[in-house]
Amino acid sequence: QVQLVESGGGSVQAGGSLKLSCVASEDISTFFVGWFRQVPGKGRGAIAIMHSPGSETYADSVTGRATISRDNTKNTMYLQMSTQKSEDTALYYCAIGAPLTCSGGYCSRGYEYIYWGQGTQVTVS
Repeated sequence: QVQLVESGGGSVQAGGSLKLSCVASEDISTFFVGWFRQVPGKGRGAIAIMHSPGSETYADSVTGRATISRDNTKNTMYLQMSTQKSEDTALYYCAIGAPLTCSGGYCSRGYEYIYWGQGTQVTVS
């Protein structure tokens, strides 16, 4: 059982930036890492996914404003977001998925992610 712990959430002004971190309890170097977010009344959706550098994909809503990265030496993934908008207000989750269990070996869907953090709230005002 891999435990994931997010940090870095909080309040940010519109137009500002923030960086979320997610630390895993063990080596996650072979996993896909993803950031998801959920607003009340809506489902949880992926906003950034990566396996290795160059494999990143982003939701249209954050393309150009978000950067996902990872440091496998620290078992940590990051989400850097800039030019924050009010619609970025959400509960943000990090998650990991095993390529062998994902369709086509690429973990693009939320249900393919097997371990999740507890979530960190981001409020943009």
